[in-house]
Amino acid sequence: MTSTIVKTEFNFPKQTKLYKGKVRDVYTINNDKLIMIATDRISAFDHVLPKGIPYKGQVLNQIASIFLKATTDIVPNWLEATPDPSVSVGKRCEPFKVEMVIRGYLSGHAARQYKKGYREICSENMPNGMIENDKFSSPIITPATKADEGHDEDISKEKIIKKGIVSEDDYNLIENYTHELFNRGSELAEKKGLILVDTKYEFGKTSDGKIMLIDEIHTPDSSRYFYKDNYKDLQKKGLPQKQLSKEFVRQWLIEKNFQGLEDQVLPNMDDNIIKTISNRYIELYENITGENFDNGNLDNIHNRIEENLNKNYFN
Repeated sequence: MTSTIVKTEFNFPKQTKLYKGKVRDVYTINNDKLIMIATDRISAFDHVLPKGIPYKGQVLNQIASIFLKATTDIVPNWLEATPDPSVSVGKRCEPFKVEMVIRGYLSGHAARQYKKGYREICSENMPNGMIENDKFSSPIITPATKADEGHDEDISKEKIIKKGIVSEDDYNLIENYTHELFNRGSELAEKKGLILVDTKYEFGKTSDGKIMLIDEIHTPDSSRYFYKDNYKDLQKKGLPQKQLSKEFVRQWLIEKNFQGLEDQVLPNMDDNIIKTISNRYIELYENITGENFDNGNLDNIHNRIEENLNKNYFN
């Protein structure tokens, strides 16, 4: 397979901190700027899979950049520049310890809970009689605690405020932002013949107390998309929707008897599944942006990143 970014060990000028998440390596510069490198690592069920996916980081970074720029009229965000196809640079914010998950349809985690008999998630009711991938009468917000390690957990608005994770005023503001961003994302997806099914947003505060949208938005890692043209027909026939999201990776893992549970072993990833995943990420990029994907140079990605940062950011 082609070269991938699965590990970075850069030492940038005025670097003060390095944080390695599941799929992103984040370098803090001078305590007020972030260099976020979207690696080709892929995670599911809170586990990083053993091999990288070619072009995945570039896809995530470029989609996020497009949508961050397309939503600045709704909420300010952290992004300032994209000096490399896999790199974003912007303001450092103190993140809220919750992910604002918003769902327009009964899919993914919500559908799995529904099949177990639950009719409530994060204090939001899910009506009886729904089938997987049915549309909710209106989108529901199902926040999750953001864990540094291990599993994120569902949590209600009431508990978030009661525990002081986010103040009531701040929560009400990011709740409004979440609905507005989802509406904008849905409108943009519809123009491309897609349905934005669900997604998540993350917010933080700058040193002067300003709330900003951070991290990625509307990417296949943070969102789920269906094709609009055959959605109703597939639902009527009780057939699965073709998804432009990471859900098909989760389904592949489930078929291989892995859901991140104790004593379960991550399955082997052969070249075929790696190529399939890579192609699906590129497919989503081209569908949601309406542009042809420009494959970045993979000959020596780490050198490319360092050269582009020195030329386009540090210079």
